[in-house]
Order: sequence, then structure tokens, then C-alpha cells
Amino acid sequence: MSIIIVEDRAQQSGKHENKHRWFDSHDVELLQAPLPVGDYILYTDTVEDVIRRKAKRGVDLKKMDFLGSYKVCVDTKRDMTEIEGNICGKQHDRFRDECVLAQNNNIQLYILVENQDGISCLDDVPGWKNPRTERYDMIVSKHKEGKWKRVPEPKAPPTTGERLAKCMKTMQEKYGVKFLFCHPDEAGEHILKLLTLQEG
Repeated sequence: MSIIIVEDRAQQSGKHENKHRWFDSHDVELLQAPLPVGDYILYTDTVEDVIRRKAKRGVDLKKMDFLGSYKVCVDTKRDMTEIEGNICGKQHDRFRDECVLAQNNNIQLYILVENQDGISCLDDVPGWKNPRTERYDMIVSKHKEGKWKRVPEPKAPPTTGERLAKCMKTMQEKYGVKFLFCHPDEAGEHILKLLTLQEG
């Protein structure tokens, strides 16, 4: 019997093909449903019961229907820039709210950051070089030379690896979320291991 994983319906189409191929080649079936927290959960008897009861009533599944039906989930980030934006950028409030929702419902939330920067653990994050730094330095330099008045001068420099690491550690301590890292080709395997080891 194959393992079944539920993927959040909000996942962007065409951007998770590496994971889908890995699941396919390892006899992992994917179902899609709206999840309140995370991108992936294990299909358990409790999750099945939620889906079956809603289907019996002819009612569409909603995110909050699944609260209380799972205790572990994995949320994936496509790269370091995305997680930096979630934690230190405009998406911070939304991301924090998801962490609080997980914490309040006793869900262990794993954030799996796919990257090709060689980041494999939280201790590697201080060495991460934000790709926006080079552009920031160039714009500031042009402004100082008086050669680039068309583009507004940035108000603050991009987030450094050191600051991002510090913020991640703070969120782990405050909300119980855990940050993990892998190469994009390894994401499917990591997701399966996290879900089956914790829920299985």
C-alpha cells in the first residue's frame, strides 16, 4: 500500500515538479486539500475522516476543517530569498500568524528551505549572502556619484545572513517552529521522512 501525502491546494502549479517526481518514483500518492498550516501533511485515519464526513454532506472542504486532525506538517520555501522575505520582509506578519496558529493547535511546523547556496543547517545561515546586496551597493554608489537620480536611494540595506539567522533562532524559541534546509532535489525525501517519522 502506498503512502499518501496531502499537499496544500494553494501550492503554485508547476513550481514543485522536483518533489512531485520524487514522490511518484517512490510510490507516494499525492492528494490536494486546503490546509490551515503547512504545505504537506500525512494522510491518516483522522484526516481521512474529515474528508469523508465533508464529502458525505456534499460540503466543500475548508482550511479550518483540518485543525485538530494532524500534529505535524512541513512548509516548503523555494530558496533563501523567500524565507528571508517571510521573516524579515513584508510577509512577516502572515508568516508569524501561521507559526502562532500551529503553536496554538499543537502542530509541529517544519519549515524546509530548499536552496542551492550550500545551506544545510541553521549554523550555515550567517554565511548566506543576500543576492540583493550587490544591487543595493550599486544603487547607493551611483547616488553618491550623483549619476542615478531616477531610482530612489534604498532606505535600508538588505538583510544579512547574520540577521536572518538571529531572527530564525528567535522564532524557533518563541513559536516552536523548526527550520531545516536541503537541496531542491532532496526536498521530497525530506518531507516524507519528517512526516512518517513524526506521525507514523
